[in-house]
Amino acid sequence: MSSQQVSSEPVRGRPATSRRNTELGLLVLAIVTTAGLYALAGLGHNASLPANLVPLLVFFCALLVTAHMAVRRLAPGADGVLLPIAGLLNGLGYVFIARVDEDLAGLQATWTAVGIGAFVATLVVVRRLRDLDRYRYTFAVVGVGLLLLPLLPGIGRNINGARLWVSLGPINVQPGEAAKIALAIFFASYLVEKRDLLSVATFRVGPLLLPDPKHLGPLLIAWGGSLVVMVAERDLGSSLLFFALFVVVLWVATQRAAYLGLGGAMFGAGALIAWNAFDHVSARVRIWLDPWPEAQDAGFQVVQAAFAFGWGGLAGTGPGLGQPTIIPAAETDFIFAVIGEELGLLGTTAVLAGFLLMVGTGLRIAMRADGAFEKLVAVGLTTILAVQSFIIIGGVVRLVPLTGITLPFVSYGGSSLIANYVLLALLLRISDRTTSLSGGPPRPVAAGERAR
Repeated sequence: MSSQQVSSEPVRGRPATSRRNTELGLLVLAIVTTAGLYALAGLGHNASLPANLVPLLVFFCALLVTAHMAVRRLAPGADGVLLPIAGLLNGLGYVFIARVDEDLAGLQATWTAVGIGAFVATLVVVRRLRDLDRYRYTFAVVGVGLLLLPLLPGIGRNINGARLWVSLGPINVQPGEAAKIALAIFFASYLVEKRDLLSVATFRVGPLLLPDPKHLGPLLIAWGGSLVVMVAERDLGSSLLFFALFVVVLWVATQRAAYLGLGGAMFGAGALIAWNAFDHVSARVRIWLDPWPEAQDAGFQVVQAAFAFGWGGLAGTGPGLGQPTIIPAAETDFIFAVIGEELGLLGTTAVLAGFLLMVGTGLRIAMRADGAFEKLVAVGLTTILAVQSFIIIGGVVRLVPLTGITLPFVSYGGSSLIANYVLLALLLRISDRTTSLSGGPPRPVAAGERAR
């Protein structure tokens, strides 16, 4: 080996070491912030430190350090910001879930451990994201199948008016959370092959020129499965999420703004039909427009959330000094209102900033990705995070009609937490691959990759 080669290895390794050290420092900050907030909530509520403060600190620290060591070993060149932000949001969610229900907080800690395990397992199994491209239609079948699984008699469960759950013994899971990742991979894989055909308009429908319908068929079938969610499972949030995922990935792949217009028109037509045809949709819209006439009934949640934000004001009532149990389903749909009451506008702005940083980082990873498939997968996964956060936060503050989906990493829910950690691992895998190919940290490369 020449002296030039010897001297170049440390240079290539510096970006990886710098990113991992930055990540570790931010994780320590996230752990300290979570522990401090939990201690303040205990002092505010009971005038004493929580009895499980030290065990929580050790447990949370062990989980995040495990995730960090997995990234350091398996994806050394990955972005150093995503994991700390996710850990901070996860810790923040745990604190306020504990404010609502201590038992649910214990379950959330267990689900966090399972989510970190899924995060590590994803990094171990998925060494190259491009390998997933070979299982395109498998992901399509799995995604649509998971969406329709709650409709099966015997295992499907109707909870709070929506049939989104599947019972596996004592455990209830929401398969739609895994379906969103499977469909994002399918959309990306299919569009990489068909994007040129979909970019050329050859079929006329009135004044519109559209691509050949046979190329849109598989995508429309997958998207049609998401419409079944709204009609049969009474879930507006997931239906809107899958629709947005479909339109955004199609637009990015083809670079045709006409698809955004067509998607907007389809959404408007579908929303109008649903508003007139389904009572649960019209009720959501009615409460969104004016919840006060039904403040003691269907509009109770939205009204109490408004009061919570009002009581919180600029700096909040203080950790442990609010009344989060007044709001129904505060640990899931309305966790953002609980944060707004006790941390005020400053706290909710910090949460929004965290999600904006995650979305911005995801889009940066997509822009820098070397392959078309990796780019579209990164765009799809980032769109899921962005749209899901917007839908639930917008519903709580009455910017859009309320839909019952979780706030990523913050709300209570095992299915959501696991799926979002898998999503995070996939984004980090894309980031690591990009850094490696751009002359970043050295990483073992298979013989087949070198040949290509």
